[in-house]
Amino acid sequence: MEFLIALSPILWLIVALSVLHMPAWKACSLALVIALACALGVENMTTVHAGQAVLQGVALACWPILLVIVAAIFTYNLTLHTKGMDVIKQMLTSVSSDRRVLILLIGWGFGAFLEGMAGFGTAVAIPAGMLAGIGVNPVLAASVCLVANSVPTAYGSIGIPLVTLGSVTGVDTVELATYTCLQLAPLTCLCPIIMTIVAGGSPKALKGMGLVILAAILGFLVPEIIVATLMGPELAVVAGAIGTIGCIVAAAKAFPVNDPAYAMDVQQSAEPVTPRKGVIACLPFILIFLFLLFTSKLVPFLHDPLAAIKTSVEIYEGASPYTFTWVATPGVLIFLAAFIGGHVQGASFGEMFGVLRTTFWNLRFTMVTIITVIATAEVMGFSGMTSQIAETAVAATGTGYPAIAAFIGSVGTFITGSATSSCVLFGKLQTDAAAAIGASQHVQAWIAAANATGACAGKMISPQTIAIAIGAIGVTGVDSQLLRFAVKVYLPYIIIMGCIVFFGQGFVG
Repeated sequence: MEFLIALSPILWLIVALSVLHMPAWKACSLALVIALACALGVENMTTVHAGQAVLQGVALACWPILLVIVAAIFTYNLTLHTKGMDVIKQMLTSVSSDRRVLILLIGWGFGAFLEGMAGFGTAVAIPAGMLAGIGVNPVLAASVCLVANSVPTAYGSIGIPLVTLGSVTGVDTVELATYTCLQLAPLTCLCPIIMTIVAGGSPKALKGMGLVILAAILGFLVPEIIVATLMGPELAVVAGAIGTIGCIVAAAKAFPVNDPAYAMDVQQSAEPVTPRKGVIACLPFILIFLFLLFTSKLVPFLHDPLAAIKTSVEIYEGASPYTFTWVATPGVLIFLAAFIGGHVQGASFGEMFGVLRTTFWNLRFTMVTIITVIATAEVMGFSGMTSQIAETAVAATGTGYPAIAAFIGSVGTFITGSATSSCVLFGKLQTDAAAAIGASQHVQAWIAAANATGACAGKMISPQTIAIAIGAIGVTGVDSQLLRFAVKVYLPYIIIMGCIVFFGQGFVG
């Protein structure tokens, strides 16, 4: 009975979002009410401590999570406003006329870049819309973008899911980023292969694409691993995306793919994109990369003094003080890059603040969702509800628990549509369960990373993600078709992930 009470906020979310199709912000707000009622009425949490737990959740949601999300989406919206995105689209479609190459370049490479920079559906919506716009079958465009988004999701919006996971579990984010990258490595190798097969309708589509696929895999995986292990999650997928875009372009130019069966009539603008025009179009993203790089721990003489500008506040009595880092935090740096880049692209400050105001308004329900779901997780954690769920899960699975860790993470994303929310809901559960089976600190981090790994798979089948994809391609009535396709990819993915996490714990332990 205690287990069901502890699980009740999560059960409510499953019913509200999957059965009742209630808007996420309403469902999550009611989940917070349920969590408070259980904590106060059953878990004997005091009113003061309940209020402090909610405030801690609000603080975590606003700084740094919402700060990064708003900044990232603002940067993207500003690039749309200045027409910089049109230039980027023109540069991408000039590489090849082969459908398979363009799907890898736009869906895999550019999609990963958008996920790393903005997240929140942009990595599915924009590439799917672009592919449909150049003549790819709309349902096919949405399908390949759902597959492509199954790897970079853990590092979305400048690594915010893993940064959040580190915050709720206390695990070092560099260790989380490294382990997540290693767990996803086999799927990183599979994704371009699957996308190519889907693009051509059969395994025959792989013919002649070997070098381009290899370039897509290595160009992504190598930079991602290097950046994840040296710097952490913020720029790992951005580096991988830049690497894979460069490698796909180089392979397609050096070894052109000219199979008439997959040729497309791609219309190009009469005015070519000059290097200067291309750099200006990409400038906000270039600046974000440089700002985050030079304020990272790799450049201590800049990082250390900026990181020292912070304020620590004890919000929950007896817990570690919550720290607000005011300058050396991704959200602030992204905003700075966006305003500089937008100014160079010709936008006035009035226009930029107008875009920012629109961004805030469009994200208002997302903000409520994230604040309430994180507050719910904090209440569940401080009241002992999360520990109760972990103890029951361990009692049911024993030492086999790591095999289902990724599945639990995927359920979180399926419910909420967000890897960040999944990490908030289940991150502490993962480390509590790992501790309950006697796992070492490194294995606890490995199992925590599995939550983010599983969240990537859950993103494919999330109703919210599928709805975004459908909106981007402008086709109605294909929800079930896309879901059936996504489930066929999700099931082997989650089985592979379970095996990787279970057997891999021996190597990190």
